[in-house]
This record gives sequence, structure tokens and C-alpha cells, in this order.
Amino acid sequence: MGFTHHVAEEADVMEYSHSDEQLVNQPIGYWTWAANKTLTAYVRGRLAAIGITQPQWWVLHQVLHSETGATRDEVITAQQANLDVGAGLAPDIDLLVERRLLVADEANRLRITDEGRALHQHAAQTQRASRAQVHRDVPDEEYLITLKVLQRMMHNAGGPMPPPA
Repeated sequence: MGFTHHVAEEADVMEYSHSDEQLVNQPIGYWTWAANKTLTAYVRGRLAAIGITQPQWWVLHQVLHSETGATRDEVITAQQANLDVGAGLAPDIDLLVERRLLVADEANRLRITDEGRALHQHAAQTQRASRAQVHRDVPDEEYLITLKVLQRMMHNAGGPMPPPA
């Protein structure tokens, strides 16, 4: 028996790729990869439309919320787990400095400029809108179950749990 999800307010009908009986036998690795690829492209496209990359957003966000600024190494280390970016952030940091969205103080600690704050605020609004769109018709209870199931599968596969953000 297949499941069709109806979205009343937009008269949009969600058709699933397979019947329930077929979906339950689909490989989780494929679907988590496909979801990651699709959602990452969506978010990155929305951010690109306002002139910032996702890694640059992470850097601005981290520096903004650091009371004493952050060194390049601190930013890179803190972002190591974000989609395996790590050391690849150096060019993004350089571009943010070049664009004068970040400046380095006399101790080489990065600080966000007024222009950086304005772009960060615009990016934050874009991120909230992206989340709302992606989470449309997904109740918090279902989202929570999805994350817990994925974490349980990671645990069962012997993987580490990411630290709380």
C-alpha cells in the first residue's frame, strides 16, 4: 500500500518514489546522500543569490558570536565537522577579509565589520526562509523522529555522535 501525502493549502500532491513496501527496503545510505545533496544545493543556491557561500556564512556566524574575535586556525578547527570543510575554509576567510566583511586586528583575530553584520543578518533571514520552505508540511514530531532514527543508525554502525552545537 503506497502513501500519498496531500498538501491542502497549495493543492500540491506529494507522490513518493516507491510504495511503502518498496521504500522500507531502500538503502538508507542512498537516501541520506540524496537528501544531503538536494538540501545542500538548495541552501547554497539561496545563499549564493545574496552573494555569500555556505562556508562563508559559517565563518561570519562564528566570528560574529565570538566576543574576542577568532583566529583563522580557531575558525578552521571549529568548522572541521561542517561537511568536511576544514582547511578548505582558508580561501573563504581570505575573500571575506578582501570584501571587508571581516578584518584582522593587531593580534590577528578576525572581527566582523558593519558590512559583515549586515550581510550576516541578510543571510540569517535567508537561512530562516530556507528552513521554513524545507520544513513545510513536516511536523516537528516527524522531524525529531527522523533525526533520532538517523542517530540510532549511526550508533548501530559504530559511528560517533556529533557534539551538541
